[in-house]
Amino acid sequence: QVQVEESGGGLVQPGGSLRLSCAASGSMFSIYTMNWYRQAPGKQRELVASISSGGNTIYADSVKGRFTISRDNVKNTVYLQMNSLKSEDTAVYFCMAMVVGSASWGQGTQVTVSS
Repeated sequence: QVQVEESGGGLVQPGGSLRLSCAASGSMFSIYTMNWYRQAPGKQRELVASISSGGNTIYADSVKGRFTISRDNVKNTVYLQMNSLKSEDTAVYFCMAMVVGSASWGQGTQVTVSS
């Protein structure tokens, strides 16, 4: 089972960009589906983007065309490139590694979009 740790959050102005990283430790990273979730204050946690072991991607409608998920199976890392950020993207972003029978969550990284 992998363990994951997020990094790259911070404060950015509307229209700006950030890249989040999720580093995974443990073996067989390449077989995991990797996911980014976010949770804004007072709201439920929601799926932002997902990338399968085969590289297939899924995005929430609210981020399509602005966010890109990618993975590097050599570095055991998944990325979330976030462009054209909006205030409503403000949330804690969580990485989750998933394989049949197992799910591992990170502690989250705060993203704040504000002028």
